[in-house]
Amino acid sequence: MNRFWSKTASNINPYVPGEQPHDKKYIKLNTNENPYPPSPKVFEAIRRETSADVRLYPDPDAVGLKNAIARFYEVDCDEVFVGNGSDEVLAFCFPTFFNPGDTVSFPDITYSFFPVYSRLFGVKYKTVRLTDDFFIPFDDFTSSARGILVPNPNAPTGLAVGTDMIERLLRRFPDTLVIVDEAYVDFGACSSVPLIKKYDNLLVVQTFSKSRSLAGLRVGYAIGNNGLIEALERVKNSFNSYTIDRIAQKAAEAAIDDKEYFYKTLKRVVNTREYTAQKLNGLGFTVIPSKSNFLFVSHKDIKAEEIFIKLRQEGILVRHFKMLRIENWLRITIGTDDDMAALIEKLKAMMI
Repeated sequence: MNRFWSKTASNINPYVPGEQPHDKKYIKLNTNENPYPPSPKVFEAIRRETSADVRLYPDPDAVGLKNAIARFYEVDCDEVFVGNGSDEVLAFCFPTFFNPGDTVSFPDITYSFFPVYSRLFGVKYKTVRLTDDFFIPFDDFTSSARGILVPNPNAPTGLAVGTDMIERLLRRFPDTLVIVDEAYVDFGACSSVPLIKKYDNLLVVQTFSKSRSLAGLRVGYAIGNNGLIEALERVKNSFNSYTIDRIAQKAAEAAIDDKEYFYKTLKRVVNTREYTAQKLNGLGFTVIPSKSNFLFVSHKDIKAEEIFIKLRQEGILVRHFKMLRIENWLRITIGTDDDMAALIEKLKAMMI
């Protein structure tokens, strides 16, 4: 341990991202990336912007991008906040809305950045235990929390709830901020964005990384009433006014404006997901019904860690979490049809 480390650096348990190996070429089904490239209009926008004057700072307010997001969701521009990936947006939420010592609540099995951010910003947290079939028990949330974080769909399970459940939560706790993380919502769940007009205690966070294939450019956003957005802007501008570079802004604008390509790609991923789930069921796997771009699976006879290791040896990466209650489950990102066919063949060979 370095003697110059702060107590925060010494005591924090950082988020562990999915493996990004460099020793050989793998079929990567471990980081929930989109298997398809972004819209061709994205590449056109990138080419135009790289020929522009990049010696200048980008627009700190990202007005063009905010307007594009506002058009897509039919909200006002001042109801949109953008950041360097949804992870950064979520990180900004903690110092913006919660004081050190406040308590937030979220499921016990969920996106593992939630407890990391809580500890980093000195915020206490209370987890709500998922049911045995991995659903979020919404009735177990209490008014003692200043904030409630709800991933919809949840990760790593892929399960989603209807907006009626989110609305019930908003009505029950009008003085509690409800942050809905919708990183995977486009793959089959319903967005809570329309509810922001009715509830000032709702903030919806989304990303361009998954459904719009821009994970490498790091663009995320939040949608909520203008009071919440103003607070986020105050914190962002006290930290770094230029969080999104010029190229990423233009690429994201092009991606969200190309609705035809967006929906076509989503359909391909969803169709492959359903086909893969069927095949895995036939191999003896329990497959959680997913509304995301991944599947959460467990085999009745073979341990998850054994499958994980054997697949890696065969050049296929999936995600295994050594965590209580899900240590015998695997999260498998949906790749191309060829990727998933290769996965199924390797798994078949294991069953012999």
